[in-house]
Amino acid sequence: MKKILITGALGQIGSELVVKLNEIYGKENVVPTDIRVVEGNEVCNHPNFAILDVLDMDAFMAVAKKHEVDTLIHMAALLSAVAEEKPLVAWDINMQGLINGLEVARALELQFFTPSSIGAFGPDTPKVGTPQDTIQRPTTMYGITKVAGELLCDYYHTRFGVDTRGVRFPGLISYVTPPGGGTTDYAVQIYYDAIKYGKYVCNIPQGVKMDMMYMPDAIQAIIDLMEADASKLVHRNAFNISGMSFEPEEIAASIRKVMPEFEMTYDVNPTLERIAKSWPDEMDISAAKEEWNFKAEYDLDKMTVDMLEKLEAKK
Repeated sequence: MKKILITGALGQIGSELVVKLNEIYGKENVVPTDIRVVEGNEVCNHPNFAILDVLDMDAFMAVAKKHEVDTLIHMAALLSAVAEEKPLVAWDINMQGLINGLEVARALELQFFTPSSIGAFGPDTPKVGTPQDTIQRPTTMYGITKVAGELLCDYYHTRFGVDTRGVRFPGLISYVTPPGGGTTDYAVQIYYDAIKYGKYVCNIPQGVKMDMMYMPDAIQAIIDLMEADASKLVHRNAFNISGMSFEPEEIAASIRKVMPEFEMTYDVNPTLERIAKSWPDEMDISAAKEEWNFKAEYDLDKMTVDMLEKLEAKK
């Protein structure tokens, strides 16, 4: 990567990714874009920040050409819970936006990254030790767009030679940006509410286990994969990655090690319950380890300490 265009740069991942890329490659070589300006988000003050609707193909191409980028990191998408509320909007943004990005990458010969998700799996997928290559029959619009996206990225690589790469992100936990409409967002909100109220009402039922990852590990995974030797990538797109796997009770117990008085109760959201139960408990991440040396630095307790410290400092 030498000069990098990022779509959806004001989202949960993009906001932190831009900061890390600035540090590594220099601000002058990072071009963050989003469809809107968010007050208080420092990314909007970036010297190369541009407003971009990824559904506008001409504008997409113009921004890439103007900045002479060689890499496109496509993060713009609607997340799982929001996508279920607005399925047709999700299809347009998640699919047409992706195709537009792939077309820009094909025309300008760019290296291309877009994330998939554990949402690409479904209730028929093996839940424990979920294989890298397995049945994928998701029951959500978000999951459907992610499976289609994985296939499109493979197609653009094999058909047009585009250097496409991607991971299947688990739930991502961050103190920088608030939750953004994902099923796993409870694992972010719980920390915010722990600091603010000392308690949390969980919308995911007891016993539902899902893969998770702390944002610093997720950001590093993107960079490591994009810098990896292409000749060693057997799968190339949609690598299973994860930092930890837990159920709501376990994250609450982790918080109590730091805040013994913390309380958690339940008020289950049926839509989120349905989605969460259709996803894996724990993915097999061996392909990512073998093909590009993926590793995560944070486990649950290490993440909890850091999250609570950072959120307390933000009060």
